[in-house]
Amino acid sequence: MGSVNQGLPWEKRVAAKRQACADKIPAAWRIPDNFLDNFQTPLAEKKNNLIEAEAVRKSGILTEQELRITENYTVAELLSALADGTLTSAEVTLAYSKRAAVAQQLVNCLTEIMFEEAKERAQYLDTLRAQGQLVGPLHGLPVSIKDNFHKKGTEATIGMVSFLDEVSQENSPLVDILLKLGAVIYVKTNVPQTMMTSDSDNNVFGRTLNPWNTSLGPGGSSGGEGALIALRGSPLGVGTDIGGSVRIPALCCGTYGFRPSAARIPNGGMRACTTSGMKFLLSCAGPLSLDLDGIETFFKSVFGAQPALYDSTILDIPWRQVSAKPILRIGIFPESPAFPLHPPVRRVLAEAARLLEAEGHKLIPLDVEECQILRANEIAWNIFSLDQGALGHIRSSGEPPVPSLVHVGKVVEKLKSSTHLTLPDLSEMDRMEKLAYLNTLRAELREVYRKMWVRHDLDVCIAPSAQNTAVAHDMFAIAPYTTIFNCLDDGLIGLHGELAMLASVLTLIRWQCYMLHVFYTGERGTFCT
Repeated sequence: MGSVNQGLPWEKRVAAKRQACADKIPAAWRIPDNFLDNFQTPLAEKKNNLIEAEAVRKSGILTEQELRITENYTVAELLSALADGTLTSAEVTLAYSKRAAVAQQLVNCLTEIMFEEAKERAQYLDTLRAQGQLVGPLHGLPVSIKDNFHKKGTEATIGMVSFLDEVSQENSPLVDILLKLGAVIYVKTNVPQTMMTSDSDNNVFGRTLNPWNTSLGPGGSSGGEGALIALRGSPLGVGTDIGGSVRIPALCCGTYGFRPSAARIPNGGMRACTTSGMKFLLSCAGPLSLDLDGIETFFKSVFGAQPALYDSTILDIPWRQVSAKPILRIGIFPESPAFPLHPPVRRVLAEAARLLEAEGHKLIPLDVEECQILRANEIAWNIFSLDQGALGHIRSSGEPPVPSLVHVGKVVEKLKSSTHLTLPDLSEMDRMEKLAYLNTLRAELREVYRKMWVRHDLDVCIAPSAQNTAVAHDMFAIAPYTTIFNCLDDGLIGLHGELAMLASVLTLIRWQCYMLHVFYTGERGTFCT
């Protein structure tokens, strides 16, 4: 859908978009001009812990009741209160809308704002409830979504100037499912340019900050979701993950994040800046939340809606609840010499192993050579490089690449000159030859992992979410400890009573699990959190 702004320089188009977004925050919800005097500014360059400083509470925007709603309820408790009438969707939606508005002013985590539409939706749901009707298991619950999901009547720019002013004409399948389940969609959240870095900065909406330390990044590409949820501006959010984009924001922002196998949660009908039809490593939609029960609620609800009826790329496998084994055989993923762990990550991994072993679980250290972490990442990097569509969008609009994208390119080029690389020079191959070769290597790698899993009779495995915790803006670069599992995932699904098993592991290490990557393999496929 066109706009008169399309003939303007990209800087003016961006300024108009930012102003339109800012205008959707009611004047009464805007923090006082002098509020930031309480912090070190500029926020992006100085260390500010907005969570420990209780910045949202002290902003004075939310009432005590609204603070209680957003701070004292888990997702399950909110749904229970909404179902029995203790809370109305209107008051819950208002509370989270106001909190999201404050979060936006502090850390710049939002893209599309739908407060008025959400208010009308919540009132409609309350009317139904008063008549004894519940739309579905998420009746009345505010849910935030990443910017790449289409929501009819809003834009899905994914931070790319070339997509400005294109209004979505229909919903993405997952959005339709969430609405059918009774959710209230009220905001969309920020992403990095091209959605292929682990930062969240773009020329359209700017940079998202980490609420735990505003001089650091929130991770990406679902960084807006991570930051919003960390500030309790959303009880449950949905991101996507093609190389760590749900798991890394969970790591950086201290939330739970779950990346399921490909073809599990509807991921079709979304905005992408890749070339149509060029899908090699598959993106996966997955939830983020501050409580593990919220993650389970999301999967149980979405699976129950028969998502294959909405999205032809989804395998129609219902939710099953299974009992977790009392004693698990847990693989401990090794540290790769090519990607040494930073001390806090190494320490948490060791402490998690100690706690699990103390509970009687059997721990099996996995062999670093057999796990082939560097080789898997080489395969993934080469596959990603086959499609230059995103860079084409940047060039066509005239906008410059953001610093984090430039940094990723430099890091990858530096790694290509490493003497430790396992793949030969592929520059003489054409794209089809290269794709066939890389797919062969992926298949061989999956077979290595299948044999390793069977040989050790593993139930679950834990690994670091990344080499590091949150880092300075633009400096996250690559994600070797998450990308490997996207490379391994072939979209075939195994058992899916997985959360019962994962819950038993994460409960033991709940205080630190956001620094870990826990994955469970059933008969086929890999589930990751």
